[in-house]
Amino acid sequence: MSLKVIEENRGEWAVLRVSGELDLVTSPTVRQHVHDAVADGRRSLVLDLSQVLFCDSSGVGVLIASRRLMRSCAGRLRLILPARGAVEGSHVNRVLAALGVRRLFDCYPDLAAATDEAASPLSA
Repeated sequence: MSLKVIEENRGEWAVLRVSGELDLVTSPTVRQHVHDAVADGRRSLVLDLSQVLFCDSSGVGVLIASRRLMRSCAGRLRLILPARGAVEGSHVNRVLAALGVRRLFDCYPDLAAATDEAASPLSA
């Protein structure tokens, strides 16, 4: 399966909707989209991972690098996991938790919550 990234804007938030498999072959595409958003001056970024069916360590590496990049430019990064991801565990959520890095990310159930300044992230 391949990877697809669709870009959109929601107010001050740049949203990257990622679908497919996030692995060694496809993760550079996500990395490039994140770098492009920062180069365009975007400092608030949402990665919608609700349609990611598989994520390996390369994908996790891109997520951690994206977090580091956003923090280095005083930006914000939010992840969208499936609405019941924190309860039942989506694939990405399980991988992040298994590697002990889930707590590093602010995760939200959907786009509305992720772009709402008053919304609280899901618990790890």
